[in-house]
Amino acid sequence: MNENVSRGLHERASRLMPGGVNSPVRAFRAVGGSPIFFQRASGAHLTSADGDTFLDCVGSWGPAILGHADPAVIAAVQRVAVDGLSFGAPTELEVRFAERIAQLYPAIEMMRAVSSGTEACMSALRVARGFTGRDVIVKFEGCYHGHADALLVKAGSGAATFGVPDSAGVSATAAASTLTLPYNNPDALRTLFAARGKDIAAVIVEPVVGNMGCVPPLPGFLELILELCEAYGAVSILDEVMTGCRLAPGGAQQRFGLHPAMTCLGKVVGGGLPLAVYGGRREIMEKVAPLGPVYQAGTLSGNPVAITAGLATLEQLTPDLYEHLETIGARLEEGLCRGLKDAHIPGTVQRVGSMLTLFFVEGPVRCWSDADRCDRKRFAAWHRGMLERGIYWPPSQFEAAFLSRAHTLDDIDRISQASAEVLRSF
Repeated sequence: MNENVSRGLHERASRLMPGGVNSPVRAFRAVGGSPIFFQRASGAHLTSADGDTFLDCVGSWGPAILGHADPAVIAAVQRVAVDGLSFGAPTELEVRFAERIAQLYPAIEMMRAVSSGTEACMSALRVARGFTGRDVIVKFEGCYHGHADALLVKAGSGAATFGVPDSAGVSATAAASTLTLPYNNPDALRTLFAARGKDIAAVIVEPVVGNMGCVPPLPGFLELILELCEAYGAVSILDEVMTGCRLAPGGAQQRFGLHPAMTCLGKVVGGGLPLAVYGGRREIMEKVAPLGPVYQAGTLSGNPVAITAGLATLEQLTPDLYEHLETIGARLEEGLCRGLKDAHIPGTVQRVGSMLTLFFVEGPVRCWSDADRCDRKRFAAWHRGMLERGIYWPPSQFEAAFLSRAHTLDDIDRISQASAEVLRSF
């Protein structure tokens, strides 16, 4: 593996960008070494600036469910781009996109398109506060909902990677209105609502956590969130930025049979371009300007290029695709587990559909305190060994890996074989 070009680019970038990157986890601080710079992606493969090719298990952190540079998506984007990149005015494409989202997500009666998952979650919470007239929001340790001030309270993802669960620059006032609970702890949730239920505007949750690694909900946990919110007049918000269209065409709420008050979508719905969605019950969304007093706007929201990439992706979310993802996901889970067992390495693999994580800790991992016990040094060594064998895995113990339609059974077996080799070397 040649890294000379990437090292040079990182040195240049570090003079101009914090850590030499535009998003923290890309910096490789959790695994050591310099980040790899990429210049091309196709299907399930990435080509670095150094000329090396990697089998990709990151998938742009989730959007690439079809694989990279899907021909139909690229062709659609090329066709629409020649007519203009952004108008700052309504288009028919936005209407078609909203209609498709409403078909896939019956709980979304009205929606707004925005440009990022952070923006979607931030906006949804503002609307929930405006609708309820309350200030307090509830989130769960290890769940990450973007970098808005009120949400960087015991966050997961990059913040957890760096061992700093809170962020400097977040005011005490913003943090004070956010209450945190352990994920998968129904007793703590009931106790909080009994004590503060009349103050709670919303509960926001990743239905399957991906930002402390892949952590599924315990049976009944998500249902309890929705029930308590309904009983106390709070707004339930499923942050499906990661799980939306990933676990099923209608996301985790389709997979688990849920009907939240509000939903946030991102990643897959944008087909690889900056696009996200927040929406929910009509009576709630009618509080958004210009119909109501809750203000939210965006110059590039719903721009035709991103909307087109999203529509071209959504059109290809067939039953065959999800059957394939389930097949290869199960095969990789089995292969990684077998490698751990054969090498006598403590660890567990957790998976929901095409999201999965190899945790270097005895499982199950049900919450952040479980995940926090992982052997980070062993993960870093394993990650380096995987890179040396041409496998690009998320450079953090606390991020889920993602598979795509482009991954073949041979690709999956290659990943499992590489992992087994690395584990045997410990």
